[in-house]
Amino acid sequence: MASRKQPLDSNQPVAVAPQVQGFFHQPSCTITYVVHDPGSGRAAVIDPVLDYDPVSGRSSTGFIDNVVAYIEAGELQVDWILETHAHADHLSAAQHLKRLLGVPVAIGEHIRDVQRIFRKLFNLGDGFAINGSQFDRLLRDGEHFALGGLDVQVLHTPGHTPACVTYVIGDCAFIGDTLFMPDYGTARADFPGGDAGSLYRSIRRILDLPNETCLCMCHDYAPGGREPAWETTVAEQRRDNVQVCDGVDEAQFVRKREARDRSLDMPRLILPSVQVNIRAGRFPEPEANGVSYLKIPTNVLN
Repeated sequence: MASRKQPLDSNQPVAVAPQVQGFFHQPSCTITYVVHDPGSGRAAVIDPVLDYDPVSGRSSTGFIDNVVAYIEAGELQVDWILETHAHADHLSAAQHLKRLLGVPVAIGEHIRDVQRIFRKLFNLGDGFAINGSQFDRLLRDGEHFALGGLDVQVLHTPGHTPACVTYVIGDCAFIGDTLFMPDYGTARADFPGGDAGSLYRSIRRILDLPNETCLCMCHDYAPGGREPAWETTVAEQRRDNVQVCDGVDEAQFVRKREARDRSLDMPRLILPSVQVNIRAGRFPEPEANGVSYLKIPTNVLN
């Protein structure tokens, strides 16, 4: 767990600098964030994680309940649950949070493209809506909304998935899986609907933000055995990212990214997590015996 309390630019008014608290979920190497306006206490939770054991098929809420305890201890008023995309490596705890906090779940509007792809893969049929209605709000590229005295800007940053978005809040940007820490590189682009060229252009859009912008990662895999870390800056990424620093053009990146992706295994939770996450964190409806079932399509994903 780590926080950044001060703006990176000392000349920037404190009123527009968010308070950021990151919580590291060790099993999936995911970071869930609570970001709030220090002046009003209005807050958002970004990319909440539900504990899930694929062997037993059991879910639990220990991790996200620690996040809720932090919110309650700080007497924060959560206004939003924000997803950067439909994750393939963990199940979303959005519905658990929604039940506890009574606040809406939002995601980029291109979740409809992801739902269309995976309705076919999982053979969900016409009964599964692909209009994004499982979420409370679909966010458009360039949209702004308020979080207390903070401005939240939505950037559509596809490539890893068609629906990925970045949330620019004050002097911080929450970028999902688009980039990792500079010593690890970037997201993969070989999931259904992914595209390495789109990923490159999205990365450059993020790296066009001011150099001092704090970039908040969704994952860290601690290469070389270093301690997990999840905050860097635009300047550091442009200088040091091992896959996409300044000077790497789109053709070079695509060639290397696609070669790298061909060597990677699928995430171990991709099949259960996507089925839940395209439903805004809900499990499929229980069957006649009261049990909810997840599908495992065989011999489909490479």
